[in-house]
Amino acid sequence: MTRLFNEPAAFADEMIEGFVASHGRWVRRVSGGVARSTKSTPDTVALVIGGGSGHYPAFAGLVGQGLAHGAAMGNLFASPSAQQVYSVAKAANNGAGVLLGYGNYAGDVLHFTQAQERLRREGIDCRSIAVTDDVSSAPLEERAKRRGIAGDLTVFKVAAAAAEAGYSMDRTVEIAERANDRTRSFGVAFTGCTLPGAENPLFTVPEGRMAVGMGIHGEPGIDETGIPTADELAELLVGKLLTEVPEGLQARGARVVPILNGLGSVKYEELFVVYRRVAQLLAEAGLEAVDPQVGELVTSFDMAGTSLTLFWLDEELETLWNAPADAPAFRRGAVTAAALEAGDADLADPVAAIPDATDESRAAAVRVLAALGAAKDVIDANVEELGRIDAIAGDGDHGIGMERGVRAAVEAATGAVERGAGAATTLHLAADAWADRAGGTSGALWGMALRAVGDAVGDSTTPDAGAVATGVAGAAAAIMGFGKAKVGDKTLVDVLVPFRDALSAAVGSGQSLTDAWGAAATVAQQAAEETANLLPLMGRARPHAEKSLGTPDAGAVSMALIVRAIHNTFAEAKAAATTTKENA
Repeated sequence: MTRLFNEPAAFADEMIEGFVASHGRWVRRVSGGVARSTKSTPDTVALVIGGGSGHYPAFAGLVGQGLAHGAAMGNLFASPSAQQVYSVAKAANNGAGVLLGYGNYAGDVLHFTQAQERLRREGIDCRSIAVTDDVSSAPLEERAKRRGIAGDLTVFKVAAAAAEAGYSMDRTVEIAERANDRTRSFGVAFTGCTLPGAENPLFTVPEGRMAVGMGIHGEPGIDETGIPTADELAELLVGKLLTEVPEGLQARGARVVPILNGLGSVKYEELFVVYRRVAQLLAEAGLEAVDPQVGELVTSFDMAGTSLTLFWLDEELETLWNAPADAPAFRRGAVTAAALEAGDADLADPVAAIPDATDESRAAAVRVLAALGAAKDVIDANVEELGRIDAIAGDGDHGIGMERGVRAAVEAATGAVERGAGAATTLHLAADAWADRAGGTSGALWGMALRAVGDAVGDSTTPDAGAVATGVAGAAAAIMGFGKAKVGDKTLVDVLVPFRDALSAAVGSGQSLTDAWGAAATVAQQAAEETANLLPLMGRARPHAEKSLGTPDAGAVSMALIVRAIHNTFAEAKAAATTTKENA
């Protein structure tokens, strides 16, 4: 378990601060993560990688000369926000464009894609590579759905070497895609990992058993077996990967980089015992092992487990793999030290200007703040339960992500109200803060939801029931359009859509906002409970669908809790207004 921490919600930020303080030779702190502390060659492609914290050496440990130019660092097991990715990319850009590299997870895809679009709008050539090396997470014919695990390293290393060598953006992308196509990984675990502050691990494996095909976010395995000997484990790992020789290649005579990766608490000595047999098996299959890597490269806190990666080389890929690199957690060859950057980037967020608003809209902004405060209170009260639900088939980070997001939203809304913002501006600033601080899929989606409601209510009128219903409809459209989820996929959409429909129908029949919202909140609660009967078809829970049967979706539950808490603020405000009127 994780023993040393202060406030769990502050763990990632404090970890980054300590990492930079101890690795200033390689990295400097920038808004959203870290960037090289050394100067890069002008007019070369910059590689910016990233993902959730909790996987060191990935991702910050791979920033340095010959490797990544920057790393966007999200909360524990949660993707960095689009703002974080954008900020790191801006700091790392050398003038020839930015290649974004990340594991293929829903939250990462959402946020990195948003950042990419924003950079492109500013005239910066930005491309992306989503790593898909984990053979256990989807069948071969659905490779695009596979997640990225320890194979991140091979893709990032050769792409960075290509950029360092002055390759064009097109060629650098081609190298990254070729490396991804030639990388396969498969892993096992003996125990789950425990997030800071949590009393229990995200998943457990029965004594004497081994989870097969697990992910790096605490996702449980897709199968379970007895614990093998070291040799038997090597045979399982190698045997599985040799069933998927990349198209156009054959095993005998091939040159491969083998990576035996420790996931957090398997000792190096144990890994060496396993690799002894891995090396024998590769040789027996006619493969030549090039530059084997044995150690911790992509971890999962204190998870006891290991994965094997095979990177199938060609001449160019091998040259790039062997190119010099100097990063905190990965070094090879001799690198001529570059000069240090002049200083750390400014980490202060710019203070947004507050547009003019009517008195009516400013009064509505106070009610928005009250609603967000109620959302914060209900999430704080349920953060551990939301994490427990999420850990059944996912990674267990939903509670802490929601906590970080809603707290940031309340802080931003408080500042907006104090500066005289209207309802729309208050919602927009809260939306940006929620998405930025929460990261992950839920951060992106709640940011979209608040922004859509803000767009509907505006800063110049008194928000009425119709405007609010329009905003909720806009939120549903934005979330389904961007996330591609639909009713039945076991996501928050299974609550949002019936809530939207019930709210619109009640408002259309002439009910007040308070009454309409209350009726819709009841529908939302029922819809959240009914997600227990669904199989997840999207997100990290998808490979473990059967495990989630009987348990509602964490995102659906948190949405139902929040809409009910918001209704309570409406009812309290209505009661207070009635009392004031009667006493007048």
